[in-house]
Amino acid sequence: MTSRPSQAQHVKKSLRLSILEGSACSGMMGLTQDYIAPFALALGASITQVGLLASVPSLCTSVSQLFAPHAAERAGSRKRFMLPLVFAHAVIWIPVLLLPHLSIGNEVWWLILFVTVGGALSSMVNPAWGSMMADLVPMGQRGRYFGLRGRVCGLVALVFFLIGGTVLSLSARDVFIGFSAVFGAAAVLRLVSWYYMSRMYEPPARRCGSERSLLQIARGMASSNLGRFILYVSLMNLSVSVASPFFAAYMLKDLGFGYLTYVAITAVATMSGLLFLGFWGKRTDMAGNIRILKLTSLLIPLVPVLWIAGNHPYYLALVQVVSGFAWAGFNLASTNFVYDAAAPESRMRFIALFGAMTGGAMCLGALAGGVVAPHLPPLRGSGLLTLFLISGTMRCCVAVLMLRRVTEVRRLPRLTSLELLIGRPGRGLRGHAAASRRPPVVPVPAAVDAGVEYAGVERAWEHEQGAASRSPPVR
Repeated sequence: MTSRPSQAQHVKKSLRLSILEGSACSGMMGLTQDYIAPFALALGASITQVGLLASVPSLCTSVSQLFAPHAAERAGSRKRFMLPLVFAHAVIWIPVLLLPHLSIGNEVWWLILFVTVGGALSSMVNPAWGSMMADLVPMGQRGRYFGLRGRVCGLVALVFFLIGGTVLSLSARDVFIGFSAVFGAAAVLRLVSWYYMSRMYEPPARRCGSERSLLQIARGMASSNLGRFILYVSLMNLSVSVASPFFAAYMLKDLGFGYLTYVAITAVATMSGLLFLGFWGKRTDMAGNIRILKLTSLLIPLVPVLWIAGNHPYYLALVQVVSGFAWAGFNLASTNFVYDAAAPESRMRFIALFGAMTGGAMCLGALAGGVVAPHLPPLRGSGLLTLFLISGTMRCCVAVLMLRRVTEVRRLPRLTSLELLIGRPGRGLRGHAAASRRPPVVPVPAAVDAGVEYAGVERAWEHEQGAASRSPPVR
C-alpha cells in the first residue's frame, strides 16, 4: 500500500515547481518587458506616449492590487484566485500581436489599453503569490531560495530577451512580423507558467481575529517600521521611474543605436544581476536585508548620472554592470524584508499595499518624466540626459533621508561593510553564515498539519539550500 505524500514532500515539490513556473513567466517577461517601448516607437509613439505607456499601466496595476487580498479570501483559495488571472494574462497578448496588422487606427492608444489590462491582471496575482511563497519558505532561508529562483528565472529571461532581439533583427524589413512572433511566444510561455502554478501545493492561509484592513494598515504606516520601509521603497521607485522608461528612447532615438546594440546593452544589466544574485542571497540571510539596502542605495543614485559621462556602447555596458550589481541586491532585499516583517495573517495585505504604493509611485514618476522631458534644457545635446541627472539627485535624497528610519527585524551578527562584502580574513563567509543559517524562532506555518513535524519541512528546504550552494530571480 502506497502511503500518501507527506507535507514535507508537498513543500519540496512546490519549491521546484515554483522555479519552473517562474522560469516560464520570466521567459514571457524577457520577450515583452523591454520590447514594449520599441514596439510603441515602431507604431509611431511620441515621447509623451512612451511616458504614458509606462505610467498608466503602473497606476492601474497599483490600484488593482488593493482589491486582491479581499478577492482572494472570497475565492477561498489563493490558487483558485490566481489561476484565472494568469490565464487571462496569457490571452491578452493575442490582440497586442495583432495590432499592427488590423489597421484600426490609434494603435498606440490601443497598445496602452491592452498593456494596462494585462498588467492589472498580472499584478493582482502578486499578493496571493507572495503570501503563498512566504508560507512555503521559512524566514532566514528566503535569501538563498529566492536568490536561486531569481538566478534561474533571470537566466531564462535573458535567453528569451536575446532571442527576441535576434528575431527583431532578422525581421528588419517587416519588424511587425517579428514583434508578432515575439508576443505570440510570450503568450505560450505564460500558459506554461499557468500549468506549473496549477500543480503547486497551497498551504492553508493563516488567519486570526486581529487581522487589520488595508485602510488600517495604511493609516499607521508612518508610525510602523514596515510602513516606513514601504514609503522608502515607493519614493525610490518614483525617483527611478522619472528616468527609467526613457533609456530605450535615448538609445534608439538620440544615440541612433540599432536593435542588436540596444539588446546587448540592456542584456548586460540582466547578466550582471544574475551573476550577483547568489552573492546577495547569501548576504541577506547572513547580515539582514537592511544592510544590503544601505549598501546598494549608495550605488543606485550613481547609475543615471554615469549615463551622462559617455555614450559609447562599451562604456554604457560597464554602467549596466554597476546597475545590475546594485539592483540585484536592492530588489532581493526589498521583497524579503516585506516577507520577514509582515505577520503571516496580514502578509497578503502588506504585499498588496507594497505593490500598490510602489506601482503608484512608478506611475507618477513616469508620468512626470514624460511631461517634463520635452521641455528640459539639453545636456550634452539631449534633454533626456537632464532627466537622468534629476532622477539621480532624487534617488540620493530619498536614500539619505528615508532609509535611516528603518530597522532590521532579525537578530544577526554584527559585521562591518568590508566583512559583509568579502568575509572576515581567515574566516570567510561560512563562519559568519553559521550563526544565522537558521532563523532564531520560526513558528510552524499553517502549511503543516498538527501531526506533521516541522523538521520535515526544514529537511525539504535543505535539499533546495544545497542546490543553491552548489550553483550559485524577480517576478
